[in-house]
Amino acid sequence: MVLATVVVGYLLGSRGEFNIIVLLQALWGVGLVAAASSMLNQVLERRTDALMPRTQNRPLPTGRVTSLETILFASVCGIYGTLHLMMFVNPLTAFLTLSTLIMYVAIYTPLKRCTSFCTTVGAIPGALPPVLGFAAAGHGLTLDSFWLFAVMFLWQFPHFLAIAWMYREQYAKAGLHMLPGQLPRKYVTGSMAVLYAIALLPVSLMPVYFGVAGPVYGVIAAAFGIAYLIYSIRFLRDETRQTARKLLFCSLFYLPVILTTLTISYLNT
Repeated sequence: MVLATVVVGYLLGSRGEFNIIVLLQALWGVGLVAAASSMLNQVLERRTDALMPRTQNRPLPTGRVTSLETILFASVCGIYGTLHLMMFVNPLTAFLTLSTLIMYVAIYTPLKRCTSFCTTVGAIPGALPPVLGFAAAGHGLTLDSFWLFAVMFLWQFPHFLAIAWMYREQYAKAGLHMLPGQLPRKYVTGSMAVLYAIALLPVSLMPVYFGVAGPVYGVIAAAFGIAYLIYSIRFLRDETRQTARKLLFCSLFYLPVILTTLTISYLNT
């Protein structure tokens, strides 16, 4: 998913000056840093991962690799990936990619043990991959990159709130502060999902308003945005594992459809 959104960002930022070599260089560098982020995150969460059935079979909790081995390999991937982006793509992409790693590992991961606000903080590095691709195109950051960031940022909340609700007991047992566990009152998690789904609708239509994407994208974005909102409302009205799972599946359909349609419409406008 990360690398796919990097491709979308690059295509939208290329302004018709597509260079497959630069794109591949960007994907290689971002992929290495993303792998480093994931490995370092799992080092920090190795003890909590061991307490949750959904993560207890990861390499660190099971002892298939050691923390030192993981840190060393992650360091190599992170340093090499950042330097690769600096030399073969551009400094802006390297800086943003390294910043994404730092926010994810040094800020978001520790916050999960302190506050449910961690989801909001984590949504920032989670929304940056398409911006990395946009920056890799070499034309700097424009309003178009903001739209990409905003759509990714808002999309994550119903998506991750559904996951957090489904696994709320596991998160609580592991000492991770997720909204459903911290505020278990009825309608709280569902209300947040609905609010962000509502906010996502007008933001996803901004490219049409500013003439960046055509009417076909507008119709598809509106239709899928309304569907995402409907599933969020259903989750709010009846917070069950079934409605949470359906919301999760809807989110997984929404993002690739919206980004693919936006890219095609943008390139043909």
